[in-house]
Amino acid sequence: MKQLFSNLLFKVFLAIVLGVVFGLYLPVAANRIFITFNAFFGQFLNFSIPLIIMGLIMPAISGLGKDAGRLLLFTAAIAYSSTLFSGFMTYFTTSNIFPQLLETHINHTPPISDSNSEITPYFSIGIPPILDVMSALVLAFVIGLGLSYQEKSALKLVVKDFEKIIMQLIEKVIIPLLPLFILGIFVNMSLTGQVFSILSVFISIIGVIFVLHILLLVLQYTIAGALTKKNPIKLLATMMPAYFTALGTQSSAATIPVTLEQTLKNGVSEKIAGFVIPLCATIHLSGSIMKITACAMALMILHGLPFNFTLFAGFIFVLGIAMIAAPGVPGGAIMAAVGILQSMLGFNEEMIGLMIALYIAMDSFGTACNVTGDGAISLVVNKITKTKSTP
Repeated sequence: MKQLFSNLLFKVFLAIVLGVVFGLYLPVAANRIFITFNAFFGQFLNFSIPLIIMGLIMPAISGLGKDAGRLLLFTAAIAYSSTLFSGFMTYFTTSNIFPQLLETHINHTPPISDSNSEITPYFSIGIPPILDVMSALVLAFVIGLGLSYQEKSALKLVVKDFEKIIMQLIEKVIIPLLPLFILGIFVNMSLTGQVFSILSVFISIIGVIFVLHILLLVLQYTIAGALTKKNPIKLLATMMPAYFTALGTQSSAATIPVTLEQTLKNGVSEKIAGFVIPLCATIHLSGSIMKITACAMALMILHGLPFNFTLFAGFIFVLGIAMIAAPGVPGGAIMAAVGILQSMLGFNEEMIGLMIALYIAMDSFGTACNVTGDGAISLVVNKITKTKSTP
C-alpha cells in the first residue's frame, strides 16, 4: 500500500502536467476522449461512494468496540477531540484568510463549475448508486455499532469480507484510475483557460496548510508539556524521527515502530505507549481533517458556494468519525470524505477531483502531523492514568 500511494503522488503530478500540455496543444476532438472517460468514471465513482462508506466504516466501528474498556474509550475520546479541534481551528483560520487570499483568483477566473458546460463528452452512461450517501453513512454506523457489542457474529465475518472487496476496489480500480481522472480535469481546465489560476491557488492553499499543521503540533505539545510539567520543545524535538519517517512512508501504520520508540523516550510507560500508539494510528487524524477542511473551504470559495459555521460544524463532526478507517487503505481519508463532501457541502465531480489532487499532494505532511500528534496524546493519557491510579 505504501509503495502504491508513493507512486500515486508521482502519477498525479505527471497527470497534472500532461493535462495542462494536452489541453493547450492537442485538438479538442482528442481531448474529448479524456472528458468522456471522466464522465464515465465520475458516474462509477458516484456508484461506489456509498459502498466505500459502508465497507470502510462498518468494520472499523465494529472493531473499535471489540475490546472496549475505560482506557480505550478514554484514548478514543482524546483522539477524537484532537481531530475535532484541528478541524475547527482550520475552519476559523481559513474562513478568515482564504476569502482575501483567493479574492484575485475569484475576480479574474470564471467559476470552475462553468467549465463542464463548454466541453462535452462523446457519450455518457448513467450508473445510479444503490443507496444515497447519508443512508449509507447512517446504515454503516448502525451496523458497526451493533456489531461492536457482539463477540461472535456471522454478520461480522460478512462485513470483514465486504471490507476486503471494497479495499480491492479502491486499490485495484479507483486508485489506479485516479491520475487519468485528474488528467481529464486539468485538460478541461486548460481548454477553458483556467488552469494556471487553479495551480496558483494550489500553491497558496498548500502553504497555508503547512503553516497550520506546524502550529497544531506546537499547540498539542504545549498542552502535553503543561500537563506533564515537561519542556514542550524537547518533547516535540524527540518526536522528530517519527515526523520525518512519516514524511517518507506516508503511512501512520508503517511509522508505528518509530513513533513508539520516540514516545518511550519522552517518558511514557511501555504499557500506555504500546496501547495508545497503534490505536491512534487508526483513529487520530488531526492532520487529515485539516487538509480536507481547508481544501473544501478553498474550493467552495472559488465556486462561489455559500458556507457558514453550522454547515462546517456538522461536516467536521461527521468527517471525524467517517475517517477512522482511513489509514487502512491508500488515500482512505479522502475516499471516506468524498460522500460527505457531496452530500453535506454540495461538491460536484470536478471539485472532488481537485480535492483528491490537493489531498495527495499534501499527504506526507498530513500523515506526519497525525503521527507526531499521537505522541502528545500518549503523554496526556499516561499522565492522567497515573494520576487516577495514585491513592
